Amino acid sequence: MERRDWDKKERVRKIIHVDMDAYFAAIEQRDFPELRGKPVIVGGAVGERGVVSTCSYEARKYGIHSAMPATTAHKLCPHGIFVHARFEAYKEATEQIFAIFREYSDLVQPMSLDEAYIDVTTNKMGIPSATIIAQEIRQRIKDEVHLTASAGVSYNKFLAKIASDLNKPDGLCVITPKDALKVLSGLPIGKFHGIGKSTEAQLKKYGIHTGADLLKRDLSWLIDNFGKIGYQYYYLVRGIDNREVSTDHTRKSIGKESTFRVDIDDLRVLFQHLERIVGRLVDKISQEEIEIKTITLKLRYENFETLTRGKTLSAYTANYQELIKECRRILIDSYDTNRKVRLLGVSFTTLKHLNAQTWEQLMVEWEKYNDRY
Repeated sequence: MERRDWDKKERVRKIIHVDMDAYFAAIEQRDFPELRGKPVIVGGAVGERGVVSTCSYEARKYGIHSAMPATTAHKLCPHGIFVHARFEAYKEATEQIFAIFREYSDLVQPMSLDEAYIDVTTNKMGIPSATIIAQEIRQRIKDEVHLTASAGVSYNKFLAKIASDLNKPDGLCVITPKDALKVLSGLPIGKFHGIGKSTEAQLKKYGIHTGADLLKRDLSWLIDNFGKIGYQYYYLVRGIDNREVSTDHTRKSIGKESTFRVDIDDLRVLFQHLERIVGRLVDKISQEEIEIKTITLKLRYENFETLTRGKTLSAYTANYQELIKECRRILIDSYDTNRKVRLLGVSFTTLKHLNAQTWEQLMVEWEKYNDRY
């Protein structure tokens, strides 16, 4: 893969995926010089309940990763430095970074606080090379925000995302149309964006360990064994992804969870926490003029076994009394009274935005994408 743009005579899109390196931990090391070069873990502090939000590359050498219980992280790296998240600082840095993105293009799709897609096919600077733009963006983030970013450049979102992971941290990778099939063929199946641990294990049972193995399977076989998602596997491994970089920020889900300082084995106390969680969620969806139709309740027991139970309502609602009634019912049906609970969470999905049809339109577009192939 050469760090150059593809033949400019080809009419292809130019997409950049920017992914900040160990973002929260990097901000802590930037703001507190004494943390630089040390294993920094952002999340639940030692002796507290909680999980790792992110960690520095120095901490990752010990096997620590996001969503790991803080107690486990401490066992792996006893000398690690645990710090509480400072979301205001992270948000401020994100605003600076995204302001840089928008100097080059209005087609910016945030994926989280620390990553985004940027369509620079036609850009504000009039720069024909997407690679040069990616280099400039990374350098400006380094100079102005004092953080490092990795970037991937390609002709669609899927490949740009793949590319940004290949030379981390503080790297740049370009995947051209000419190189795409070669790169995807040699990629371990677990590195494909969108293929999680369970799907990876299932694919490996069929002898599919790399992109090359997946390429050998025809569309009908993938649909028979994986259903509709088989379309996605078939076309993505061939470098085909027609999704646009969307500037729509319509929320797709909303949720909240609490990890308790002391495990709870009293249903009445769980009800109190449930009421607080649902109350905050209802405040949020009311502010954003959203109604919901699907509720998912999450329970994590003292041994870290996690249980999720959901229910789809007969109609959309944002009414607290209706929602807390259903949540209580799900909790009663799900909770094993002989066990202690360390985490309780609720999420709402199947959202209806009262002043927009954007999410429904996006779903229709995704259906069209699948049907087209």
